[in-house]
Amino acid sequence: MSDKKEQLSYADCGVDIDAGNAFVGRIKNAVGSTMRPEVLAGLGGFGGLFKPDFSDMQEPVLVSGTDGVGTKLLLLQEYDKPHVAGIDSVAMCANDLAALGAAPLFFLDYLATGALKGETLAGVVEGIADACKTCECALIGGETAEMPGMYAPGHYDIGGFCVGVVDKPKMVDGSNIADGDVVLGLASNGPHSNGFSMVRKLLELGKADIINDTLSDGSKAINKVLAPTRLYVPAINALMKSGIQVHGFSHITGGGMFDNLERILSDDLAVTVDVSSWGVPPVFEYLLGFADVEKNEAYRTFNMGIGFVVILPKENAEEVSALLTEAGETVYEIGHIHQRDGEPVTLIG
Repeated sequence: MSDKKEQLSYADCGVDIDAGNAFVGRIKNAVGSTMRPEVLAGLGGFGGLFKPDFSDMQEPVLVSGTDGVGTKLLLLQEYDKPHVAGIDSVAMCANDLAALGAAPLFFLDYLATGALKGETLAGVVEGIADACKTCECALIGGETAEMPGMYAPGHYDIGGFCVGVVDKPKMVDGSNIADGDVVLGLASNGPHSNGFSMVRKLLELGKADIINDTLSDGSKAINKVLAPTRLYVPAINALMKSGIQVHGFSHITGGGMFDNLERILSDDLAVTVDVSSWGVPPVFEYLLGFADVEKNEAYRTFNMGIGFVVILPKENAEEVSALLTEAGETVYEIGHIHQRDGEPVTLIG
């Protein structure tokens, strides 16, 4: 019997350290493009260093958020759209911070895969960097974990982590929402990153071909079903800097119009939303045409065309609508706040 042992390297086990280092080298330019003056160190350290200057704030409050892209990743991987995955990971975090009136400062990502495919994962990081630049948010670090056996070939997962700041006297937490307030809705790009367990089931039931299918407006199904989550941060930052009084923000994510409006209302207030004020976008008509989905179920699962909501005094509605439109948003007046006498959220139209 031979005592000779098999020679083994980490690469033999499925982890290529050299490829990992090459990957880091490739993404340095993308990461560097997001830097802010407060960042003290570049990529590659054990931690991201950020020296903030809050001298222009009375009472700075740090706001943090974390999120992923959900099962949308399965479709993004199938149709080779890593850049969208990167944008989504930032948007799902940064939009949540914006819902408190906070401006994002820095972002970190966590990428996990079975085998490092530099081209694909670099596409994810480049998407992250592009979204961070849009939000004026520094990508100060991240982790790429190569874990053979944990993920199917070609699959990866992503987690995002974002920290922002808001001046406490200006923080928008919903506590000032009042009877008679107006609700403005900002248009979404499509399903964003929510409801994709249903999206995938609907596509399966309909034997859909999203590459070749077209929507009622003539656009390609794939471009709308897998559109990146809209980044509302620039518009909300512009609104916060304007000083115009706003009573509430809501990022319409999982739970749709129902859960994300209820969460910012006090127990004595309710909201009525007129869904006919914006209509159902073609991408949702397409998806919901493959099965019988009850109306309230659809509006609890998907954003149905409204990705962010602004609640404010009626006298400010016209001015804010004009400001948000100038910032690039499509804005609808979709409802109003009133005393609660029944359900917290009612849909009409």
